[in-house]
Parts: sequence; structure tokens; C-alpha cells
Amino acid sequence: MTIRLYDTKAQTLRDFVPGDPRNVTVYVCGPTVQSGPHIGHVRAALGFDLLRRWLQHRFGRVTFVRNVTDIDDKVLAGATADEPWWALAYRVELEFSRAYAALGILPPTYEPRATASIPQMQELIARLIDAGHAYAAAGDVYFDVRSWPRYGELTRQSIDAMEPAADADPRGKRDPRDFALWKGAKADEPADAAWDSPWGPGRPGWHIECSAMSRRYLGADFDIHGGGLDLRFPHHENELAQSAAAGDGFARYWVHNGLVTVGDQKMSKSLGNFLLAADVLADHDPLVVRYALAAAHYRSSLDITASSFDEAEAALERIRIFLARVRRTGTPDAGDTLAVPEAFAAALDDDLGVPQALAVLHETVRAGNAALDDGDLDTARARWRDVTAMTGILGIDPHDPAWATGGAGAETAALDALVQTMITQRAQARIDKDWASADRIRDAIAAAGIALEDGPDGTHWSLSNG
Repeated sequence: MTIRLYDTKAQTLRDFVPGDPRNVTVYVCGPTVQSGPHIGHVRAALGFDLLRRWLQHRFGRVTFVRNVTDIDDKVLAGATADEPWWALAYRVELEFSRAYAALGILPPTYEPRATASIPQMQELIARLIDAGHAYAAAGDVYFDVRSWPRYGELTRQSIDAMEPAADADPRGKRDPRDFALWKGAKADEPADAAWDSPWGPGRPGWHIECSAMSRRYLGADFDIHGGGLDLRFPHHENELAQSAAAGDGFARYWVHNGLVTVGDQKMSKSLGNFLLAADVLADHDPLVVRYALAAAHYRSSLDITASSFDEAEAALERIRIFLARVRRTGTPDAGDTLAVPEAFAAALDDDLGVPQALAVLHETVRAGNAALDDGDLDTARARWRDVTAMTGILGIDPHDPAWATGGAGAETAALDALVQTMITQRAQARIDKDWASADRIRDAIAAAGIALEDGPDGTHWSLSNG
């Protein structure tokens, strides 16, 4: 067993060797909760959910930390007299949590808020000042990029080629590229958005938050740091610089997910070209959304269109039909454990190759259906076990009770009741040799996009793929 991951810092695939194979440690940058999640946010979270699930399958234990940035310029800017910044942050945090839960994204082991780790941030800033890599000026504290020769190593940039850091007032900067570790309180900001510090009242800069929280919950060095590709610079570059300059080993692997695009343009709130997760989930079955967002490789860009969800729904229906066909032959024996096929495991071991893993899954479905058609129940049930194991790993098992709750489950139950009534009416018409009525009922069912399968144990229905 060798898992390979693309390390963004090394810019190559590397064998993944955790510091402690008994406990893989992962830190992922979570949301800045100034407004509700768009589909790009949940695609990023889903990518790391899939990685976490596979690491748990391979190693057993994963300590997974995803933070919430609940104090930031954008959060303060979105506050109103009726909704203070902390109330806005909490309301939006809940919107993210609901979207994650709807898509079956596992809750993190720890989900720290930035405002709960202010002392740890101040301690880290003090260490950087003592080491000569940061300085206080005019109530702010800045990281001195010229003091750290390795600055730029994550994105392989030279300091002189970088744009000035725009994350704070440059009033006290020695170099325009120096970035803020602590931001002095301003008269036009809420009084409760400032904390006392050795450098005067203020609040943390964005980058210091993740360095302090990852150290607090995972230690000075940990296995994987993850986030969106758009976070590589300046956020992750600055995290790496300040943590390394403070003497921490920090992340051994850097993993970044690709972005969701609309017409080949990055989806972003600033561009106004985003799809809100709540709107997408209102229009589509959450399981279909999960499949559609997972189907592309996590490092690739994903251009979301209406056909993305149509294709995902058709793929899931093929899986459902096969699993239902096998169940109708009798409840298969799952055994003590469900092992995944070697080709499926090889695909996920190779930089989380979900598209290749899905190809194995669907080939297994085809083989299982062929075995059923040939009357080979032993083979069909073996393929059922394979499919159940694979969909369980990917979090797309349509028979998982998690997908049978809420509106989608109620709609399916109602549809089943209606179709079963029509199937009974058709069966009675055939007994009565009323072929015209039987054909009329069959045609009405087909016109609704429902396929019937007559077998020795009765008639069963499924949504047709046409």
C-alpha cells in the first residue's frame, strides 16, 4: 500500500508517509463566514472529505481540522446595526454547516473559530518578534519578509516579483510586501472586534490565524495542509513563512483543490458569477450534487453546467437499479467487512483518482448486471458487495439512510406509492385480458420517464435514463 499525493510545494507526486501512521493529521482552511457558501466552497470541502475518507480506510485514524475565520475585514464590512459582526459570522457559519451536512461531508474532528484562539496567535507573534522576523509599528505588527530568505518557497516566487501586501494599512511597513500579523484597532471598527495585546488593542491578521490554530490542534508539524488553489498566495505562502520562521516544522505535504468555473472563469463572489449552494441543493437531490462535484479529479477545474447534474443523476440511477435487482434475489450477505476491488484502491492511492475509481465502480455494475441476466447469482452478489464497498468509501451509497431523509426521501416514497398503484392496475388488466388498458397504463408510466422490469417475482420500476 502506497498512497501518492501531488505536493503543491514540491510540484510533484510524492509517496505519502505520515508522521504517525496511527494518526494522520490534516488541516484544511475553512470558510471566511461573511456570506453564504457557493458551490465552489462545497466542492473544496467535498474534495478533502473524499481524501479524509480514503486516508481513514487506509490508516484507520485521521485527525481532521477545518477552521472557521469569524473575524476578518470582510466579516466586519458585512455587519449592520441590526446584525453585529459576530452574529453575522455565526449565522453564515450555520449556512456552511447545513450545506456540508446536506452533501454528506463528515464533520471535522475539530472546527476551531479564530476568535477562540487569540492568545495562541499573540504567543506566535511574540515568538516572531523575538526571533527578529516581525516588528511592531503604529499599533500594527508586520512580518518582515526580507528577514526570511525562504519567503516565496511555496509558490516559487522571488520577493521582488511580488505585489505589495494589501491586507493592512501600510502606515508602518518597512517593505510594501510585509504582511500584517496584528492589526491595531481603528476608530470606525466595532469596539468588541478588538482584543488587548502587548502592541495595543486590535485583532489578528488573516494569515496568523491558521498558523496558530493548526499548531494548537495538531502540533508544530503535521501531515497535510489543504485548501483551494486560490489560497496558495498569499495566504498559504504567508502561513508557511511565519510558522517556519517561528521554528515550527509545519505541513509535510501541501494539497490544493482546483476551482469551480463558469464559462472557464473562476467562480467568485467578487465577480458575481457564483451559484449559491442553497439554490443548487433546492433544485437537485443532494446525492446527485455530491456525485457531480466529486466526479472530476480534485485538482482539476470543474465547469458546472445543467448537464453535470443530469449525468450524475443517470450514473446514480444505474447504481440504484443494480443494487435493487440484487436485493430482489434475497438479501446479500455483506460478510464481516467489505473489501474494495484492487483497481478501485489503486485509483484512489494514485493522488485520489476519483474519476478512475468511478470507472471501476460502473464497470463492476455492468458486470453485476450481466451476471444477473445470466442467472449467476453468486457472481452478482459478489459484485453487489464490491459496489456497496466502493459507494460507501465515496459517500454515495444510495441505500445509506442519510440519503433517505428529508424532502428527497418523502418524494421517492410518494412516487413509489403512485407507481405501485399503476403497476397493480396494469397487472389486473392483464389478468382480465384487457390488453388495451394494460398497454395504456404501461405507456403512461413510460411517458413519465419510468421503466418497468417484469420478472418472476413481480414487476419493479426505476427512473429511465432517457
